[in-house]
Amino acid sequence: MTVQTDDGVRLWASASGRGEPLVLCHGGPGLWDMFEDVAALLGDLATTVRWDQRGCGRSERCAGPWTTDRFVADLEAVRGHFGLERTALLGHSWGAQLALAHALAHPERVSALVYVAGTGIGPVADWHPAYAGNLRARIGEVPERLARWRDLTRRPQRTDEEDRERAVLQWSAEFMDRESAQEQAERMAEPWFGINDECNKVLNLELSRTMGAPELYAACRSLEVPVLIVDGAGDIRPRSAVDSLERALPRVRRVILPGAGHLPWAEDPKGFREAVASALG
Repeated sequence: MTVQTDDGVRLWASASGRGEPLVLCHGGPGLWDMFEDVAALLGDLATTVRWDQRGCGRSERCAGPWTTDRFVADLEAVRGHFGLERTALLGHSWGAQLALAHALAHPERVSALVYVAGTGIGPVADWHPAYAGNLRARIGEVPERLARWRDLTRRPQRTDEEDRERAVLQWSAEFMDRESAQEQAERMAEPWFGINDECNKVLNLELSRTMGAPELYAACRSLEVPVLIVDGAGDIRPRSAVDSLERALPRVRRVILPGAGHLPWAEDPKGFREAVASALG
């Protein structure tokens, strides 16, 4: 299904399941929807709407613009296309930041927010160095994989195959179960649509400037939308980063899944489903 934005960009989208609407916002930036398992897991609880963000995955390749405000407007286009007056939002990682930004901009259109594996609203510098160290340590459990990842990362140009190989090596660090981590990362890369590096770079630069701003804290303190924060205890991004958001929100609950990493639905589907069901009421 194609959704057209107000500036004419075509976005891929899909709806499935039954029940109240739940729009899913994938991570990245620069990636694509990997929520097929989540849609199946929640299919009897909600009508899930999946979409690929602009310039990414199955959506039209375009020149941006790569700003949070633009992506919030795109999310509004998805909501409008499906005729949803109000909807719950579930965002993962960067998608959690996007879903939060949409709730702050359009609180009257959001019934609930499920904020999964995000990094809070404090400065990026508060958590990113620890994340980078944890990433290297996880990949380095197999030294030759760390050497290969470093080699691929340093290359000024990579083939599409090399991009996929590097991504799988990096994504393998996202799982708490180390025995299945490589297999799980391979699943994330199938099908492979290619990472939009420009989108990733520009949006991450924007986040580095805007996270920690006093006006962001003030906006979160005024948000009356109910929020559920879902964390995997084994996420390599320090979970303390999310404390800034939890402290600011007036209507918030938090669930930490002890046996999961950055993609908690993959490692604790039962716990994840129960948490989301509680948010959907």
